[in-house]
Amino acid sequence: MIGDFHFLRPWWLLAILAAALLVFLITRRGDARTRWKDLIAPHLLDRLLIDQQSRRRWQPVHFVALVIALGGLAAAGPAWQRQQPPFVEDKAPLAFVIDLSATMDAIDITPSRLERVKLKVQDILKQRPGARTAVFVYAGSAHMVLPLTDDASLVNTYVGALQTRIMPVAGKNTAKALTAAEQGLAREDVPGTILFFTDGIEPAAGAAFKRPAGNNEILVLGVGTEEGGPVKTGEGQYLSDGTGRVLAKLDVAQLRDFGRDTGIAVATITPDDSDVRWVTQRIRTHLQARLAEGQMRWRDAGWWLTLPLTLLSAFWFRRGWSVQWFFAAALLGGLLLPGKAEAADRSFIDLWLTPDQQGRLAFDKGDYARAALHFEDPMWRGVALYRAEQYGAALDAFAQLRTPESFYNQGNVLAHLDRLDDAAASYNEALKARPDWPEAKANLALIEKLIKERKEDEEEAAQGPNLKPDQIQFDEKSGKGKSTEVDLAQETADMWMRTIEITPTDLLARKFAIEAEGVKP
Repeated sequence: MIGDFHFLRPWWLLAILAAALLVFLITRRGDARTRWKDLIAPHLLDRLLIDQQSRRRWQPVHFVALVIALGGLAAAGPAWQRQQPPFVEDKAPLAFVIDLSATMDAIDITPSRLERVKLKVQDILKQRPGARTAVFVYAGSAHMVLPLTDDASLVNTYVGALQTRIMPVAGKNTAKALTAAEQGLAREDVPGTILFFTDGIEPAAGAAFKRPAGNNEILVLGVGTEEGGPVKTGEGQYLSDGTGRVLAKLDVAQLRDFGRDTGIAVATITPDDSDVRWVTQRIRTHLQARLAEGQMRWRDAGWWLTLPLTLLSAFWFRRGWSVQWFFAAALLGGLLLPGKAEAADRSFIDLWLTPDQQGRLAFDKGDYARAALHFEDPMWRGVALYRAEQYGAALDAFAQLRTPESFYNQGNVLAHLDRLDDAAASYNEALKARPDWPEAKANLALIEKLIKERKEDEEEAAQGPNLKPDQIQFDEKSGKGKSTEVDLAQETADMWMRTIEITPTDLLARKFAIEAEGVKP
């Protein structure tokens, strides 16, 4: 244990030198002998100086220096023990990376390659109750479906909604998918696992898998058969190349070569649960190996020094012991305590306000675009985006919740997007849960009126060619183009993301398309 003792941030030990220098300068400035030695003879100076003992007493500067030194020592992060994971050995983070290229619709395994992957995901989740799981998908582009979450039902909902048609870029870019998954696990303190479900890895991706993946292990589970099968594109329709149906085959030999060249563990999907057991065992073994190697964060023991720092700071209130700049020194010492030093890369306000609190401050000032960047609560983020007139992004934020308020707000956004039928459907969903909601009733009535007027206009436009040439008809219908402004419900920050039941497949398709264009939703 003594041999493991070290400082996590040793540069803060310079504060000890600064404290010693402070004592030296203040003591030298207050030394009467030093001030008068050039003006009074030494044998006379000894007789003139009084209260020699008082100079040896503890002075305020000594306490200030001690506070600075202890604060520097605490901020340096003394450590000699490793942090253990806050969960059992089979709860390591796991990222599913699912191939959604067109060949994943091949039916050489029933009901199809992609559908079999969905079943395997369910089986793996059952083996890891309470564990955190993320989901990524890729074809020619790579996208995050879900960040790490311990909600297995949410993962199953999103994975169940996956279709190859939602990918905006055709092809297969496995290297880009690996980068996205690594970024998703980058902030994890505990070693995790990245599991690929794919029916093939392009040779160009080999270089990306040869570089280190940090503490994360990469697994590849091949999906398909060597005999292959036709690729289904619709009901009774199959992919063809002009000479007949395309037969998608799993190149098992190429996968094995890939595993041998990169050192990545590779297996193929099986009809039974042996592949699931292989995955869960690899996850458990990897975490145990990393724990044995000490690949865990060191436990910062500097916070124990806050106790003596607090006691020493009490001397500031003693009469005659005040130092004018002591409060500034104490504040500086407090900011340099463990945890604060680790957050040195964050802005000062992050030390005092949560992202939602920062968002509310910007919201109250009318800076809605900036507020949306801070809000983590989907409802508040959606409100801010709505006020900033970013209706597409606001719709995505509200769609993360399934409360009456979220449906109501979705209706408001859809009305601004001129999607009147969808807006009416959202208001109806809100009224199912809150039948006596007057604002929702009023907005629904207005939208239904606009829909009716639009249909009448379309019918009149369709009858236009039958009018006599000398007949002129003016549309004087009132209410056309009428706009309305409705207030969004003010919601507190206690709403959490729940499973989305409103066409999650189409929602993901929209999200991926926007991301592929380089615009964040």
